[in-house]
Amino acid sequence: MPVHRSGSGTTRRSRLAAAGSLLAALALLLALPGAAGAADIPQRGTARMGQGVIAHDGQRGGSPTGPAAVQTEGVDVSGHQGNVAWQTLWNSGVKWAYVKATEGTYYKNTYFTQQYNGSYNVGMIRGTYHFATPDTTSGAAQANYFVDNGGGWSRDGRTLPGVLDIEWNPYGAQCYGKTQAGMVSWIRDFTNTYRARTGRDPVIYTATSWWKDCTGNNASFGATNPLWVARYNTTVGELPAGWGIYTMWQYTSSGPTVGDHNHFNGALDRVQALANG
Repeated sequence: MPVHRSGSGTTRRSRLAAAGSLLAALALLLALPGAAGAADIPQRGTARMGQGVIAHDGQRGGSPTGPAAVQTEGVDVSGHQGNVAWQTLWNSGVKWAYVKATEGTYYKNTYFTQQYNGSYNVGMIRGTYHFATPDTTSGAAQANYFVDNGGGWSRDGRTLPGVLDIEWNPYGAQCYGKTQAGMVSWIRDFTNTYRARTGRDPVIYTATSWWKDCTGNNASFGATNPLWVARYNTTVGELPAGWGIYTMWQYTSSGPTVGDHNHFNGALDRVQALANG
């Protein structure tokens, strides 16, 4: 007589049903917002100036408008752009540039030489910037790393003072886990060290909304550090506390040849004045 294994078949069907339920639950979990958050975090070193502006402040199209003041066009670049067509930018009217040199105390721009020397060779006034990560090392440590790896300054009339790029954290908490007072202290540590090393006060690049959230809209840097403000709009809008005027304005991330385009608040001789200190 044939042997019936109904109990074994029931067990197998139960196991398959359980496995199916588990897979469905897993698929639902992965579909939930934030479930793949760890996979969305970019690789350390890839951060670039203004990376969080659109996500946090948005972007409005159109050409910048405002008072009929002379502005001088500039760009900022990082390893994200690779080798840059500097002659094309120069021919289009770009007269100054900032190049990412470092990030934290762990990253140096692998395209630095082509970008820094290339901009200089076509006639631009250029400088370098440091992407700050206040949750990894001290402000002093990062200022020293910056100066030691391309962030220095020389009075040659063609070198702009270094920039502290302090903005949204692409790798984690917006304010890098610091209190507002702690963030101000970190920035002060960086700026004091940079000045001691180079004789220049660094430019501070930031966005007003981030500055309000993460420093409490601290007003103590406006008297010493030039402001480079990020706002992708037709007007520069409200400035962070302490600054009555901006020195540079990053107004778009979708400009020609290189996406990040900026206005210097003045004619070319004002750019030269900043370079000369």
